[in-house]
Amino acid sequence: MNALPQLAAATVNCRVLPEDSVEYVRSTLNRVIGDGQVSLTISGDVSRGPASPVREDVFRAASRLTGTMWPGVPAVPIMVMGATDGLHLRAIGIPTDGVQGFFMDRDDIRFHGRDERMSVASFFEGQTFLYELVKSLSRAAE
Repeated sequence: MNALPQLAAATVNCRVLPEDSVEYVRSTLNRVIGDGQVSLTISGDVSRGPASPVREDVFRAASRLTGTMWPGVPAVPIMVMGATDGLHLRAIGIPTDGVQGFFMDRDDIRFHGRDERMSVASFFEGQTFLYELVKSLSRAAE
């Protein structure tokens, strides 16, 4: 005997860029789903904040340290579509930057899974990078 469900539901957690509107996300999902019988409902509060401008002092310090620790590797500003408290800080006008010195194996990325991991070397290099970056920025602030 085959039984097909009469109803199906899914929850989609969207992590979007600060400049993306709710309507843009909704229309994109509708286009991707491509089924007029599927309806979308926004649940919860939608919080947004402007993108933070790149701080030149932070970028210069991160670039210098990157060049010291990993010669030939460029420092490149990016926006990661992850969720952090930065969303709430940006919404009230506090610019927020994230800097990491971690390298991942691009063929073995397991963010937030039960087997999330990174190499031990990358972990310790990243800790050194962040420690040295904070020291550098705190000296510059004196």
